[in-house]
Amino acid sequence: MAKSCSTSPTSTNLVLLILVAALWPLSTTTEALKPRITNIQFYMHDIVGGPNPTAVQVAGRLSNITSSDPIASSFGSIFVMDNPLTATPDINSTLMGRAQGLYAMSSQQNEFSLLMTLTYAFVSGPYNGSSFSVVGRNPVMNEVREMPIVGGTGIFRLARGYCLAKTHSMAGFDAVIGYNATLIH
Repeated sequence: MAKSCSTSPTSTNLVLLILVAALWPLSTTTEALKPRITNIQFYMHDIVGGPNPTAVQVAGRLSNITSSDPIASSFGSIFVMDNPLTATPDINSTLMGRAQGLYAMSSQQNEFSLLMTLTYAFVSGPYNGSSFSVVGRNPVMNEVREMPIVGGTGIFRLARGYCLAKTHSMAGFDAVIGYNATLIH
């Protein structure tokens, strides 16, 4: 005579409970690993002239950037910046943060190109206390320039992505640049 193999409701519930407990961390870990995408738009005010510049030359040729051929005479020059980031092109609009870093005049001929290495540090709004960094080539005479985002802090920890820069206005060598950044973090 064959014995029937039946499982009690208690042992079935125990097996299900163990299975759910074992798989639960996998489902929450998968959700936590999904990258977030954040788009930010702001304006950077690069002021090299006047009584309160936000970007100053710290190395390079002694020639003045305002000479008759600023591209040729400024090759090799390095500037340090601490530029305000605002919500609109108006410098008196909401201060979102600061762009702090270096840019170097990196092109010798027929092109005005910078090597940018800077951090956009946010001081207000939803990104307050967070930052992201950009390192890349900026061919300033192009209408739109794309630069890579290579890292970040705070909510942008381990960020990657890109930012698009477009000159909004210029007065002499002072410029307002619109940025549209796409961050994956």
